[in-house]
Amino acid sequence: MFQATQSVDFQTRLLIVDDDPGIRELTAAFLSDHGYIVDSAANGVEMRAAMVRERYALVVLDVMMPGEDGLSILRSLDRRNAPAIIILSVIGEEVDRIVGLEMGADDYLAKPANPRELLARIRSVLRRNQSGERVAQQTARPWLRFAGWRLDPVGRELIDSDNVVINLSDGEFRLLLALVEHPRRVLTRDQLLDLSRGANAEHFDRAIDVQISRLRRKLTRGAEELIRTVRNEGYMFMADVAR
Repeated sequence: MFQATQSVDFQTRLLIVDDDPGIRELTAAFLSDHGYIVDSAANGVEMRAAMVRERYALVVLDVMMPGEDGLSILRSLDRRNAPAIIILSVIGEEVDRIVGLEMGADDYLAKPANPRELLARIRSVLRRNQSGERVAQQTARPWLRFAGWRLDPVGRELIDSDNVVINLSDGEFRLLLALVEHPRRVLTRDQLLDLSRGANAEHFDRAIDVQISRLRRKLTRGAEELIRTVRNEGYMFMADVAR
């Protein structure tokens, strides 16, 4: 059952989603001791109910849960309005981590997670998101236009030449923005991961390759190749970009 673990007036509110009550209790207690308001939920139903009642800065979401698993829950969220997400996956389940990042998770951690490492990841994600929010609030950025397409960095919209909005996951949007902001320049997978996920992201080349493949399918309008693979180096965005 959804439960509040501590009541504090002004600190950041987090939500722990895990079917193991022992893990929920220990994790919530540790994070509460470090100044956060921490609530917990045992499954997706309780998570969604909690998110209706409260506004969370970040959710720590376990992947392996009975019934609706963490990846299914993540897939169902509107990433434009959802809190930051850190997913926990069992050691060795690299596919879960890659899929979670592709669907918009902000970070991931192998389970069982060291509480201090989890705390460090939470702080890193929150700093990154707060920095991004300040930039969006302070800077009125124009549309980025290329090959008949328009990309809105603030509104996070991709619109084709027929004025159709193309749905992008959070990961796809960040990766496309990194490419568009560095046109006609070869970017390695590590550079793309840093640009789209931040310097603290761990490097999984396959995550970038999966997202590039999805972007190519969504950017297919005519014969023009917008994202070129440069063998043994990385990827290059081929179109000229106007602001």
